[in-house]
This record gives sequence, C-alpha cells and structure tokens, in this order.
Amino acid sequence: MLTVKEMMTPEPITLSFKHTINDAKRLMDSKRIRHIPIVSDTHQLQGLVTQRDVLAAQTSSLEKSLGNDDPMKATLSRFLTHSLYTVAPTARLKSAALFMQKHKIGCLPIVENERLIGIITDTDFVAIAINLLEIQEETEPMELEGESA
Repeated sequence: MLTVKEMMTPEPITLSFKHTINDAKRLMDSKRIRHIPIVSDTHQLQGLVTQRDVLAAQTSSLEKSLGNDDPMKATLSRFLTHSLYTVAPTARLKSAALFMQKHKIGCLPIVENERLIGIITDTDFVAIAINLLEIQEETEPMELEGESA
C-alpha cells in the first residue's frame, strides 16, 4: 500500500508568524499554491494559511475609502487556522484521501516528531488519479475499428 510519504511534497514552502497576509498572498501567487504551513524557527507546525484566508482578509475598495486599517498588512497570527488536521508520513494514501474528503479540507500537513516534513494536497490527489487513469488506458485492450462485439 502506498503511504503519504511516497506522494507528499517534501519540505513545503513555509512562512512564520512574523510574515503578513500580504506576504502569503504574494508567495501563493508567485508559486501558484493555495496552502502555506506556518512554522516556528525549529520547523514545528504552528498553523496554516490558505488562499481562502487571504481572500477573506482582502479589503474592499469601499472599506479602503473609509480609511480602515488594511488587514493585508496584519501578521499571519491574526488569520491562522490553529486547529489543524495533520497526518504521519506512514499513513496510508487512501486513508488520507478519505479523511480529506470527509472533512472537506484541501491539504494535510505531514508531521513527524512534531516537525513539518511535507504536505499533501487535493491537487496531489488529482495528479494521482490522472496517473492511475493513464495506466488503466495503457493496460486496456484496444478496440479495432469496425469490430463489433
């Protein structure tokens, strides 16, 4: 059986509490990612910021015209999801996928000895599904044109 460790993204891109939501937005845009784990100096997982968090933090033009503080300049500690679901690297891939589906979450940080070692996302599972479909297509016998059953 495949484990999460075999399919995870090792050493994911991370930020710390010191960064701003704007830093997260720029990083997500430049790296084309939707989830950024927040870690301590010792690489312990402290939270997660998602694309949804960034979108929720963006102010409207009306709010800006009224002079409110720009939440995009606030540190990530104000926006983090602290209650996280995580998984060990030895977890079965199917179990992780079912867990993500059941809880409607887009990623699972992979934690070993209280340190972040990787991440697996819904995008990773789409890539896995595509690979499995390609393998299936290669192993199916081809139908000859004009042949009827």
